[in-house]
Amino acid sequence: MNFRNPAVRLGLLPAGIALALTPAFASAQEAASGTTDLDRISVTGSRIRSANMETAQPVIALQRADIEKQGFTSVADIVQNLAATGSPAISRSDALSSGEEVGGQFVDLRNLGPERTLVLLDGKRMGTSTGGYTDLASIPTSVVERIEVLTDGASAIYGSDAIAGVINIITRKNFDGLEASMYTGQYGQGDGEQQTYNFVYGQTGERGSITLGAEYSEQDEVKAKDRAFSRYPNGRFHPTPTADDANGWSAASNQGVLIDGDDNWYVRNPGAAGTSLSDFHDFSTADYTNASQEMWLQNKLKRRSVFANGNYDFSDNIRGTASVLYTKRTATSQIAGYPYQSEVYGTALSGQSIYNPLGEDANFIRRGSEVPRQTESEQETFRFSAGVEGSFQFADRYFDWDVGYVYNQNKGVKTGTGDLFIPNVQNAVGPSFVDAGGVARCGTEGNVIAGCTPWNPLAPYGSTEAGSLADPALQSYLFLPSHDTYTNTTKVYSANLAGSIATLPAGDLAFAAGYEHREESGEYNPDALLQSGLSTSLAGAPTKGDYELDEFYLEMNVPILADVAFAKELSLDVAGRYSDYNTFGDTVNSKFGLKWKPTDDLLIRGTYATGFRAPNISNMYGGVSQTFDQYTDPCDSSFGSAARNPSVAAACAAAGVPANFHQITSGGATSTGPGTQSYSAFESGSNPELKPETSKTWTAGFVYSPNFVQGLDVSLDWWKIRIENVIAAESVTSILNNCYVLGIEAACNRFERGTSGRTANQVVDVTRTLVNGGYQETAGYDLGVKYRLPELPFGNFVIDWKTTYVDYLEYKADNEAETPVEQFTGWEGNFRVRSNLNVDWSFGDFGVNWGVRYYSGMKEACSYDLDGGRECNLPDFSSSYTLAQPSRKVGSNTFHDLQLRYNAPWDATISLGANNVFNHEGPVMYSQPNSSFSYYGGFDIGRYYYLKYTQRF
Repeated sequence: MNFRNPAVRLGLLPAGIALALTPAFASAQEAASGTTDLDRISVTGSRIRSANMETAQPVIALQRADIEKQGFTSVADIVQNLAATGSPAISRSDALSSGEEVGGQFVDLRNLGPERTLVLLDGKRMGTSTGGYTDLASIPTSVVERIEVLTDGASAIYGSDAIAGVINIITRKNFDGLEASMYTGQYGQGDGEQQTYNFVYGQTGERGSITLGAEYSEQDEVKAKDRAFSRYPNGRFHPTPTADDANGWSAASNQGVLIDGDDNWYVRNPGAAGTSLSDFHDFSTADYTNASQEMWLQNKLKRRSVFANGNYDFSDNIRGTASVLYTKRTATSQIAGYPYQSEVYGTALSGQSIYNPLGEDANFIRRGSEVPRQTESEQETFRFSAGVEGSFQFADRYFDWDVGYVYNQNKGVKTGTGDLFIPNVQNAVGPSFVDAGGVARCGTEGNVIAGCTPWNPLAPYGSTEAGSLADPALQSYLFLPSHDTYTNTTKVYSANLAGSIATLPAGDLAFAAGYEHREESGEYNPDALLQSGLSTSLAGAPTKGDYELDEFYLEMNVPILADVAFAKELSLDVAGRYSDYNTFGDTVNSKFGLKWKPTDDLLIRGTYATGFRAPNISNMYGGVSQTFDQYTDPCDSSFGSAARNPSVAAACAAAGVPANFHQITSGGATSTGPGTQSYSAFESGSNPELKPETSKTWTAGFVYSPNFVQGLDVSLDWWKIRIENVIAAESVTSILNNCYVLGIEAACNRFERGTSGRTANQVVDVTRTLVNGGYQETAGYDLGVKYRLPELPFGNFVIDWKTTYVDYLEYKADNEAETPVEQFTGWEGNFRVRSNLNVDWSFGDFGVNWGVRYYSGMKEACSYDLDGGRECNLPDFSSSYTLAQPSRKVGSNTFHDLQLRYNAPWDATISLGANNVFNHEGPVMYSQPNSSFSYYGGFDIGRYYYLKYTQRF
């Protein structure tokens, strides 16, 4: 074989690596006769090369031309737009999320979680976080040649994590020339401005090629107060708190709340000095704070990337390849100032403080609105891949081989600001006095606390008086920054061999086999300040661990029939993979695929596969950390099961919970809806005894390409995925329901309730862990229709329509017989139907692309009108997993995208477009799915205009 053959230069990758455009090696007889080599390809989901793209596995392909017709600039947004993807794991509207993954962009298939979707770059694994998340923001769009998504389990081909499917991103290679692009855009409201600049340069010679590129992208934040649906905590229909309902406003007021020994709440009168209680009024709804005013709806993102790849022919049969990628990504998010409650931290305002009008120790609440909390996540990704590949002939057959190495490291720093250092708060609200020079001092005369500035937590927001949070010196003393660090490293050594063993009557008996050694290590180190528990930020212990494994795989394609009646082709694809981990032992997974073409027009396909997901570093070695959980107490007399289920009410009463019990929120006020944040911090941890998840996947479908309608392809696939021994964090709601709703006695020992004061009867302590238990199962259909119309006098039309219908997505949390199976399809961010339609028209140098994105309706638990009304249209809803639960259903949503393009005569392309061209706004969702606001985090937040210019040289 000659590597310098132009057909080979289409982009040879190592043998056995999926999705490489590679040629077949023609036999010596064919070469002598002058026949043309076939272009053979290996498709994601199989490591065997074939002259036919059609496989037993369903694969969605996005070519670069398709990508350029969209208004999205990140790989994650492009993939997230596919109908088969689930809700974003951490959307850019999820400002309250925490952990090392914050700031990244992650995609999962089938709503099974990003840790169950394997991401490849040129057929080789990307690195992950300690939690198993792959950040697609680390891949610059300019380097992408195409994206292929396998919507099928593939552990037998690729190993762990490929339960829901595989996303394979193919980079540009063998590029000749120079291409530079510019993109700029912003929302119609004048915010969220984005700029992207990139270039790609390549040169191809007789023996090799090199491709270089760089990309810079920056997008500004969008403030929650600048959108009607996020301006108020509970959406546009509830803009103010009332005496009966706080409507999500926070009792942790930025006006400062004084609490006396009888639990009376006072707020200082406007303009009053605050030296005596007569300067205060009783706390009322007018003193609540709208935390959304300080929050960002969309975080700020900046990304810088450089990349290079090349190949060199050492001889006609041996080639070296290498690629390098470096990305630095900085994401910044902002939430409201910390809602400080002195009772929680034991830092009462001293009776000897110059700012205490009571003259005795008193608790207080004060939100630090002057110093909103920000998190800046800066991550550097370095990836290096190198290998040697070649071919040889044995017994008149050609074989491909390769050996390779991949090194991928993600290294990051998270800087947090806006949290208070509790010892300094203790000093600042402790005894204080005014010295002879008129300066306020912490401590007492003769025992001054050096560096301390007395704090007046009762000074209202906007005040610049002494002791207020407007004082820069006080801010520096109270608010100390934190710096978390993390490093994740992946190393892969591989060797592969592929070829044909024999020629059967129906074709070649092809195979691919190989060995892979992989090493994973990772650590996440919270700032010492956070580990100490002396900050208002959530305390957490370090995560550190590593593991390694050895794997062997074998795949064979067995041709059974060819060119006979009712079987133009019938073949079987069989694969198996043995994986040996140093943590839990070994596992064997297999896959069987059937491909049958009864006629040239029709392909019938089906697969059965077993798979697994190994526990990741965070699952096994994560330290115990604090969390403020969203949960619903079943004993709550308004929103809990006790409100409508007498047996639950009886169980709560037997446990000593009063009949009129109400859950309180993090601000200390009464909950105004289900699923509110805990008043106290709970704890969650890892489990070193975890075993792998196991899965089974079934698919069956067809592809129909009728000869009598040229350019039409119709595909329909049924799929089903079942995961056993699911690795999952127990939810607080589930633990409480197990106790009170299901009567599981062991669950009642998993939590504690307070005994006195504000926390009396409230859940004050829960320790959650990770467990293997229960199952997760989903099934549905994928429909694809693509039609390239015949050329018409007024241009060319291409119609591409893809739809995913989810029949069900269910989850059982543990192996207890009493635990109900929860149904997620149609609830919150789990859509029953997602559908995308793209219509492209081109005429000469002009083109128009129209895109339609459809999302079916959703349900959620009611927060208002529990007995029925405008916001609770399913008041009598009941099921085995929710019991009696007033619910609401919101309608479907459709977003339209438009792009106009022109190919200029100076070899440039100019594109002008708008995403969400009709400025559609989704419905209010009080459950805040994938978001920190009353809005689904995967929906557009406004009409987005953009201009894109690409110049080729």
